Amino acid sequence: MIFATLEHILTHLSFSIVSIVIAIHLMILSVHEIIGLRHSSEKGMLATFFSLTGLLVIRWISLRHFPLSNLYESLIFLSWSFSIIHMVSKLWNHKNDLSTITAPSAIFTQGFATSGLSSKMHQSAILVPALQSQWLMMHVSMMLLSYAALLCGSLLSVAFLVITFRKNIDIFFRRKNVLILIKSFFFRKIQYSNEKRSVVKSTSFLSFPNYYKYQLIQRLDYWSYRVISLGFTFLTIGILSGAVWANEAWGSYWNWDPKETWAFITWTIFAIYLHTRTNQSLHGTNSALVASIGFLIIWICYFGINLLGIGLHSYGSFT
Repeated sequence: MIFATLEHILTHLSFSIVSIVIAIHLMILSVHEIIGLRHSSEKGMLATFFSLTGLLVIRWISLRHFPLSNLYESLIFLSWSFSIIHMVSKLWNHKNDLSTITAPSAIFTQGFATSGLSSKMHQSAILVPALQSQWLMMHVSMMLLSYAALLCGSLLSVAFLVITFRKNIDIFFRRKNVLILIKSFFFRKIQYSNEKRSVVKSTSFLSFPNYYKYQLIQRLDYWSYRVISLGFTFLTIGILSGAVWANEAWGSYWNWDPKETWAFITWTIFAIYLHTRTNQSLHGTNSALVASIGFLIIWICYFGINLLGIGLHSYGSFT
C-alpha cells in the first residue's frame, strides 16, 4: 500500500514538474533575455529525473524485478532516458541545445504512459519464464536508452533540415532582390553610390541573423551526429545481448521475429547514417534525411509492433 501511494505521488509529481519545464521553455523561446527562467527549467528537469528515478526504484522494490516487463514500464523508462540524456548533454554543452528536444519528449512519453494507457496496464503481472532472466535489465534497458538517444538525434536532424530549407529560401529571395536592383541600375539610372549600398545590404549573407542561423545549423549537425552515435552503440549492445538471451530462452540466437526484424532494419538505417558521415560530400542534408527516416523506423520498431501484439516480443503489447 505504501509503495503504491509513493508510486502514485512520484508519477504525478514528475509529470507536473516536466509540464512546468515545458512552459518555461516556451517563455524562454519568446523572450531570450529571461536568464532566471532558464536556470529554473534546468532545476525542473533535475527534479523530474530524480522523481522518475525514485518511481522506478520503488516499483523495482515492490515488484521484486526490474520494472521493464510491460508497455507502461517501458514508457516510463523511456521518459527517464530522455531526462538523463538532458542531464548528460547539460554537462557536455552549457548551451544545452538538446533541451528543446528532451523536455517535450519526456512529457509526451510520460503523459501517454500515465493518461493514454488503461489503469490495468499500469499493473505488472508475474513474469513469464522467458523474462525471468538477468538479461532482462541488460537487453531492455540498452534498447530503450538507444531509442531515446536515436529519437533525440533524429529530431535534431529534422530541425536541421527545416532550418536549412528556410535558409535556402531566404538566399533565393535575396538573390532575386539583387537581380531586381541590377536591372533598376541599368534601366532607371539610380545613382551608383545608393545602388551599391543597396546591393551590399541585400547580399550581406553574413549578417547577424544569417550568422546566427549558420551557427545553429552547425550545432544541430554536430549534436545530431554525437547523440546518434551514442544511440547506435546502445542499440548494438542491446541487439547482441538480446541474441544471447534468445539463445538462452528459446535455443536460437535469431528467430526473425517482427521485433527482431525491425530492430535489424533500425540498426541498418543508422549504420547507413554513420557511413554517410564518413563521406564529406554526404554531410549535412543527405545524412539528415537518413536520420529523419530513422525517426519513423524507430517508432515502428518500438510502438508499431506493440500495436499488433504478435511474435515472441508480445509481452509489451496492448493486449
